[in-house]
Amino acid sequence: MKLHYLGIVPFILTILSGCQNSADYVNLYTDRHYEVDQNLYDAFELATGIHVNVVKLEADPLLTRLETEGAGTLADLVFLTDAGRLGRAKAKGLLQSLGDESFFNLVPNYMQDEDRQWIALTKRARIFVYNPEITDPSSLSTYEALAQPQWYEKIAVRSSSHVYNQSLVAAMIEEIGENLTRDWLNGLVHNFAIRDPLTNSKHPVGNDRDQAKAVYNGIAEVAIMNSYYFGKMLYSEDPSEVEVATSLSVYFPNQSSFGTHINISGMGLTRYANRVEHAKRLIDFMLTIDSQRIFADANYEYPARLNLEPHPLLASWGTFEEQDIPLSALALRSQSAFQ
Repeated sequence: MKLHYLGIVPFILTILSGCQNSADYVNLYTDRHYEVDQNLYDAFELATGIHVNVVKLEADPLLTRLETEGAGTLADLVFLTDAGRLGRAKAKGLLQSLGDESFFNLVPNYMQDEDRQWIALTKRARIFVYNPEITDPSSLSTYEALAQPQWYEKIAVRSSSHVYNQSLVAAMIEEIGENLTRDWLNGLVHNFAIRDPLTNSKHPVGNDRDQAKAVYNGIAEVAIMNSYYFGKMLYSEDPSEVEVATSLSVYFPNQSSFGTHINISGMGLTRYANRVEHAKRLIDFMLTIDSQRIFADANYEYPARLNLEPHPLLASWGTFEEQDIPLSALALRSQSAFQ
Protein backbone atom coordinates (compact mmCIF):
# COMPACT_ATOMS: atom_id res chain seq x y z
CA MET A 1 0.00 0.00 0.00
CA LYS A 2 1.68 3.22 -1.17
CA LEU A 3 1.69 6.53 0.67
CA HIS A 4 -0.55 8.29 -1.84
CA TYR A 5 -3.15 5.54 -1.57
CA LEU A 6 -3.56 6.40 2.09
CA GLY A 7 -3.78 10.12 1.55
CA ILE A 8 -0.53 10.65 3.44
CA VAL A 9 1.30 12.75 0.84
CA PRO A 10 -0.97 15.83 1.01
CA PHE A 11 -0.99 15.43 4.78
CA ILE A 12 2.84 15.49 4.84
CA LEU A 13 3.08 18.54 2.60
CA THR A 14 1.15 20.63 5.10
CA ILE A 15 3.60 19.95 7.93
CA LEU A 16 7.03 19.86 6.33
CA SER A 17 7.87 23.25 7.77
CA GLY A 18 8.57 21.56 11.11
CA CYS A 19 11.50 19.48 9.81
CA GLN A 20 14.54 19.09 12.04
CA ASN A 21 17.96 17.47 11.71
CA SER A 22 17.47 14.15 9.90
CA ALA A 23 20.21 12.62 12.07
CA ASP A 24 17.74 12.47 14.96
CA TYR A 25 16.10 9.10 15.59
CA VAL A 26 14.00 7.05 17.98
CA ASN A 27 14.10 3.25 18.40
CA LEU A 28 10.89 1.21 18.37
CA TYR A 29 10.29 -2.49 19.11
CA THR A 30 6.98 -3.79 17.76
CA ASP A 31 5.02 -7.00 17.18
CA ARG A 32 2.91 -5.32 14.49
CA HIS A 33 3.57 -5.99 10.80
CA TYR A 34 1.33 -3.57 8.91
CA GLU A 35 2.57 -1.42 6.06
CA VAL A 36 0.53 1.54 7.23
CA ASP A 37 2.65 1.68 10.40
CA GLN A 38 5.84 2.16 8.38
CA ASN A 39 4.12 4.70 6.15
CA LEU A 40 3.27 6.77 9.20
CA TYR A 41 6.80 6.45 10.60
CA ASP A 42 8.03 7.80 7.26
CA ALA A 43 5.52 10.63 7.47
CA PHE A 44 6.70 11.39 11.00
CA GLU A 45 10.29 11.63 9.79
CA LEU A 46 9.33 14.01 7.00
CA ALA A 47 7.37 16.14 9.45
CA THR A 48 9.92 16.24 12.26
CA GLY A 49 13.29 15.06 10.96
CA ILE A 50 13.21 12.21 13.47
CA HIS A 51 13.84 8.78 11.92
CA VAL A 52 12.10 5.74 13.44
CA ASN A 53 14.32 2.67 13.68
CA VAL A 54 12.00 -0.34 13.80
CA VAL A 55 12.70 -3.82 15.19
CA LYS A 56 9.90 -6.32 14.46
CA LEU A 57 9.51 -9.41 16.63
CA GLU A 58 6.71 -11.65 17.85
CA ALA A 59 5.39 -10.41 21.19
CA ASP A 60 6.97 -12.99 23.51
CA PRO A 61 10.46 -12.82 21.95
CA LEU A 62 10.18 -9.04 21.97
CA LEU A 63 9.54 -8.94 25.72
CA THR A 64 12.28 -11.50 26.32
CA ARG A 65 14.71 -9.38 24.34
CA LEU A 66 13.85 -6.28 26.38
CA GLU A 67 14.36 -8.24 29.59
CA THR A 68 17.69 -9.63 28.42
CA GLU A 69 18.99 -6.28 27.23
CA GLY A 70 18.06 -4.58 30.50
CA ALA A 71 19.62 -1.16 30.98
CA GLY A 72 21.63 -1.71 27.81
CA THR A 73 18.60 -1.76 25.54
CA LEU A 74 18.42 0.67 22.65
CA ALA A 75 14.61 0.57 22.58
CA ASP A 76 12.78 3.78 23.44
CA LEU A 77 9.24 2.60 22.67
CA VAL A 78 7.28 -0.61 22.36
CA PHE A 79 4.23 -0.86 20.11
CA LEU A 80 2.17 -3.94 20.96
CA THR A 81 -1.18 -5.46 20.03
CA ASP A 82 -3.44 -6.13 23.01
CA ALA A 83 -3.48 -4.58 26.46
CA GLY A 84 -2.50 -7.97 27.88
CA ARG A 85 0.90 -7.74 26.21
CA LEU A 86 1.40 -4.15 27.30
CA GLY A 87 0.45 -5.23 30.81
CA ARG A 88 3.06 -7.98 30.74
CA ALA A 89 5.69 -5.44 29.73
CA LYS A 90 4.66 -3.26 32.65
CA ALA A 91 4.55 -6.17 35.10
CA LYS A 92 8.08 -7.15 34.09
CA GLY A 93 9.29 -3.61 34.87
CA LEU A 94 10.10 -2.88 31.24
CA LEU A 95 8.17 0.41 31.01
CA GLN A 96 8.15 3.82 32.68
CA SER A 97 5.65 6.66 32.96
CA LEU A 98 5.18 8.98 29.99
CA GLY A 99 4.30 11.74 32.44
CA ASP A 100 1.53 14.30 32.23
CA GLU A 101 1.32 14.63 28.45
CA SER A 102 -1.58 16.32 26.66
CA PHE A 103 -2.14 13.32 24.38
CA PHE A 104 -3.59 11.41 27.34
CA ASN A 105 -6.62 13.71 27.03
CA LEU A 106 -7.27 12.44 23.51
CA VAL A 107 -8.27 8.85 24.37
CA PRO A 108 -10.71 7.47 26.98
CA ASN A 109 -9.25 6.85 30.42
CA TYR A 110 -9.94 3.12 30.26
CA MET A 111 -7.77 2.86 27.13
CA GLN A 112 -4.61 4.05 28.85
CA ASP A 113 -2.48 2.67 31.65
CA GLU A 114 -3.42 3.96 35.08
CA ASP A 115 0.24 4.86 35.68
CA ARG A 116 0.56 6.35 32.19
CA GLN A 117 3.12 3.82 31.05
CA TRP A 118 1.23 3.09 27.82
CA ILE A 119 -1.59 4.52 25.71
CA ALA A 120 -3.92 3.11 23.05
CA LEU A 121 -3.52 4.13 19.40
CA THR A 122 -6.26 1.96 17.83
CA LYS A 123 -8.99 -0.35 19.10
CA ARG A 124 -10.92 -3.37 17.91
CA ALA A 125 -14.07 -5.18 19.11
CA ARG A 126 -14.46 -8.90 19.91
CA ILE A 127 -17.56 -9.57 17.83
CA PHE A 128 -19.81 -12.47 16.80
CA VAL A 129 -19.97 -13.40 13.12
CA TYR A 130 -22.86 -15.55 11.85
CA ASN A 131 -24.63 -16.67 8.68
CA PRO A 132 -27.98 -14.81 8.54
CA GLU A 133 -29.46 -17.55 6.32
CA ILE A 134 -28.95 -20.08 9.11
CA THR A 135 -28.87 -18.15 12.37
CA ASP A 136 -31.57 -15.72 13.47
CA PRO A 137 -29.82 -12.71 15.03
CA SER A 138 -32.58 -12.58 17.64
CA SER A 139 -31.09 -15.79 19.07
CA LEU A 140 -27.82 -13.97 19.79
CA SER A 141 -27.28 -11.92 22.93
CA THR A 142 -24.17 -12.24 25.11
CA TYR A 143 -20.81 -13.94 25.44
CA GLU A 144 -22.24 -15.81 28.44
CA ALA A 145 -25.18 -17.16 26.43
CA LEU A 146 -22.83 -19.04 24.09
CA ALA A 147 -22.29 -21.52 26.93
CA GLN A 148 -25.97 -22.54 26.93
CA PRO A 149 -27.06 -25.97 25.59
CA GLN A 150 -28.72 -24.48 22.49
CA TRP A 151 -25.23 -23.75 21.11
CA TYR A 152 -23.89 -27.29 21.46
CA GLU A 153 -21.14 -27.85 18.86
CA LYS A 154 -21.97 -24.54 17.16
CA ILE A 155 -19.23 -22.18 18.41
CA ALA A 156 -15.93 -21.41 16.66
CA VAL A 157 -13.12 -19.53 18.42
CA ARG A 158 -9.35 -19.65 18.25
CA SER A 159 -7.17 -21.26 20.93
CA SER A 160 -7.26 -20.18 24.57
CA SER A 161 -3.49 -19.75 24.40
CA HIS A 162 -3.90 -16.61 22.30
CA VAL A 163 -3.79 -13.28 24.07
CA TYR A 164 -7.03 -12.11 22.40
CA ASN A 165 -8.99 -14.78 24.24
CA GLN A 166 -7.00 -14.39 27.43
CA SER A 167 -7.98 -10.73 27.49
CA LEU A 168 -11.63 -11.58 26.83
CA VAL A 169 -11.62 -14.04 29.72
CA ALA A 170 -9.89 -11.49 31.93
CA ALA A 171 -12.66 -9.04 31.05
CA MET A 172 -15.29 -11.61 31.98
CA ILE A 173 -13.62 -12.13 35.35
CA GLU A 174 -13.79 -8.38 35.94
CA GLU A 175 -17.48 -8.31 35.04
CA ILE A 176 -18.95 -11.51 36.51
CA GLY A 177 -16.26 -12.90 38.83
CA GLU A 178 -14.01 -15.95 38.70
CA ASN A 179 -16.59 -18.63 39.58
CA LEU A 180 -19.15 -17.62 36.96
CA THR A 181 -16.38 -17.16 34.40
CA ARG A 182 -15.14 -20.68 35.09
CA ASP A 183 -18.66 -22.03 34.59
CA TRP A 184 -18.98 -20.03 31.38
CA LEU A 185 -15.71 -21.41 30.04
CA ASN A 186 -16.71 -24.99 30.78
CA GLY A 187 -19.96 -24.51 28.88
CA LEU A 188 -18.24 -22.72 26.02
CA VAL A 189 -15.69 -25.50 25.56
CA HIS A 190 -18.53 -28.03 25.57
CA ASN A 191 -20.10 -26.07 22.71
CA PHE A 192 -17.01 -25.94 20.48
CA ALA A 193 -17.77 -27.04 16.94
CA ILE A 194 -14.27 -27.84 15.71
CA ARG A 195 -12.66 -31.17 16.51
CA ASP A 196 -9.07 -32.35 16.21
CA PRO A 197 -9.12 -34.77 13.24
CA LEU A 198 -6.58 -37.07 14.94
CA THR A 199 -8.08 -37.36 18.41
CA ASN A 200 -11.70 -36.33 17.69
CA SER A 201 -11.46 -34.08 20.75
CA LYS A 202 -12.82 -30.54 20.70
CA HIS A 203 -9.85 -28.39 19.91
CA PRO A 204 -9.85 -24.87 18.39
CA VAL A 205 -7.59 -24.49 15.38
CA GLY A 206 -6.55 -21.57 13.20
CA ASN A 207 -6.76 -17.81 13.53
CA ASP A 208 -9.77 -15.50 13.63
CA ARG A 209 -10.28 -15.65 9.87
CA ASP A 210 -10.44 -19.44 10.07
CA GLN A 211 -13.29 -19.19 12.56
CA ALA A 212 -15.32 -17.13 10.08
CA LYS A 213 -14.57 -19.71 7.40
CA ALA A 214 -15.87 -22.44 9.71
CA VAL A 215 -19.20 -20.60 9.92
CA TYR A 216 -19.31 -20.13 6.15
CA ASN A 217 -18.62 -23.83 5.60
CA GLY A 218 -21.38 -24.89 8.00
CA ILE A 219 -19.01 -26.32 10.60
CA ALA A 220 -20.13 -23.76 13.18
CA GLU A 221 -22.94 -21.23 13.55
CA VAL A 222 -21.20 -18.46 15.47
CA ALA A 223 -17.57 -17.32 15.39
CA ILE A 224 -15.95 -15.10 18.00
CA MET A 225 -13.39 -12.88 16.27
CA ASN A 226 -11.81 -9.44 16.24
CA SER A 227 -13.64 -6.88 14.14
CA TYR A 228 -10.61 -5.80 12.13
CA TYR A 229 -10.07 -9.33 10.80
CA PHE A 230 -13.58 -9.31 9.37
CA GLY A 231 -12.94 -5.92 7.75
CA LYS A 232 -9.71 -7.21 6.22
CA MET A 233 -11.55 -10.25 4.84
CA LEU A 234 -14.16 -8.04 3.17
CA TYR A 235 -11.39 -6.07 1.44
CA SER A 236 -9.05 -9.01 0.91
CA GLU A 237 -7.15 -9.64 -2.32
CA ASP A 238 -8.19 -13.29 -1.92
CA PRO A 239 -11.62 -13.70 -3.60
CA SER A 240 -12.44 -16.68 -1.40
CA GLU A 241 -12.08 -14.55 1.76
CA VAL A 242 -14.31 -11.87 0.26
CA GLU A 243 -16.92 -14.52 -0.55
CA VAL A 244 -16.83 -15.80 3.04
CA ALA A 245 -17.14 -12.36 4.60
CA THR A 246 -19.87 -11.05 2.31
CA SER A 247 -21.99 -14.09 3.20
CA LEU A 248 -21.78 -13.41 6.93
CA SER A 249 -23.02 -10.71 9.31
CA VAL A 250 -21.70 -8.94 12.42
CA TYR A 251 -23.28 -8.95 15.87
CA PHE A 252 -22.14 -6.89 18.86
CA PRO A 253 -22.74 -8.91 22.05
CA ASN A 254 -23.76 -7.73 25.53
CA GLN A 255 -25.48 -4.55 24.41
CA SER A 256 -27.94 -4.75 27.30
CA SER A 257 -25.29 -5.42 29.93
CA PHE A 258 -21.62 -4.42 30.09
CA GLY A 259 -21.01 -3.88 26.37
CA THR A 260 -18.90 -5.55 23.70
CA HIS A 261 -15.34 -6.39 24.72
CA ILE A 262 -12.73 -4.15 23.12
CA ASN A 263 -8.96 -4.23 23.04
CA ILE A 264 -6.23 -2.05 21.63
CA SER A 265 -2.84 -1.63 20.06
CA GLY A 266 -0.75 0.80 22.05
CA MET A 267 2.66 2.31 22.67
CA GLY A 268 4.64 2.29 25.90
CA LEU A 269 7.82 4.10 26.93
CA THR A 270 10.63 1.69 27.79
CA ARG A 271 12.20 1.87 31.24
CA TYR A 272 15.66 2.73 29.90
CA ALA A 273 14.63 4.95 26.98
CA ASN A 274 17.34 7.38 25.90
CA ARG A 275 15.18 9.50 23.60
CA VAL A 276 12.16 10.19 25.75
CA GLU A 277 11.10 13.43 24.08
CA HIS A 278 11.37 11.91 20.60
CA ALA A 279 9.30 8.95 21.80
CA LYS A 280 6.59 11.26 23.12
CA ARG A 281 6.55 13.19 19.86
CA LEU A 282 5.95 9.99 17.92
CA ILE A 283 3.01 9.05 20.14
CA ASP A 284 1.60 12.55 19.79
CA PHE A 285 1.94 12.29 16.00
CA MET A 286 0.17 8.94 15.90
CA LEU A 287 -2.76 10.47 17.78
CA THR A 288 -3.27 13.46 15.48
CA ILE A 289 -6.60 13.46 13.68
CA ASP A 290 -5.01 12.82 10.27
CA SER A 291 -2.80 9.99 11.51
CA GLN A 292 -5.65 8.37 13.40
CA ARG A 293 -7.88 8.30 10.34
CA ILE A 294 -5.15 6.90 8.10
CA PHE A 295 -3.94 4.49 10.75
CA ALA A 296 -7.33 3.03 11.62
CA ASP A 297 -8.80 3.02 8.13
CA ALA A 298 -5.92 1.09 6.58
CA ASN A 299 -6.39 -1.80 9.01
CA TYR A 300 -10.16 -1.55 9.60
CA GLU A 301 -9.70 -0.70 13.27
CA TYR A 302 -11.54 1.90 15.30
CA PRO A 303 -9.65 5.11 16.10
CA ALA A 304 -8.53 5.36 19.71
CA ARG A 305 -8.93 9.14 19.67
CA LEU A 306 -12.23 10.42 21.02
CA ASN A 307 -14.97 11.66 18.70
CA LEU A 308 -13.56 10.34 15.42
CA GLU A 309 -15.76 8.41 13.00
CA PRO A 310 -14.51 4.95 11.96
CA HIS A 311 -14.00 3.72 8.40
CA PRO A 312 -17.33 3.70 6.48
CA LEU A 313 -17.36 -0.10 6.53
CA LEU A 314 -17.22 -0.18 10.32
CA ALA A 315 -19.76 2.63 10.52
CA SER A 316 -22.11 0.52 8.38
CA TRP A 317 -22.13 -2.11 11.12
CA GLY A 318 -23.70 0.47 13.44
CA THR A 319 -22.72 1.99 16.73
CA PHE A 320 -22.38 -0.18 19.79
CA GLU A 321 -21.95 0.01 23.53
CA GLU A 322 -18.41 -0.96 24.38
CA GLN A 323 -17.04 -2.38 27.58
CA ASP A 324 -15.34 0.38 29.52
CA ILE A 325 -13.49 -1.40 32.30
CA PRO A 326 -9.88 -0.19 32.59
CA LEU A 327 -7.68 -2.17 30.23
CA SER A 328 -4.98 -1.97 32.88
CA ALA A 329 -7.13 -4.34 34.93
CA LEU A 330 -7.29 -6.79 32.03
CA ALA A 331 -3.54 -6.68 31.69
CA LEU A 332 -3.12 -7.77 35.30
CA ARG A 333 -5.49 -10.72 34.88
CA SER A 334 -4.62 -11.90 31.38
CA GLN A 335 -1.63 -14.05 32.34
CA SER A 336 -3.74 -16.24 34.63
CA ALA A 337 -7.01 -16.06 32.72
CA PHE A 338 -6.85 -19.66 31.47
CA GLN A 339 -5.13 -21.28 34.45
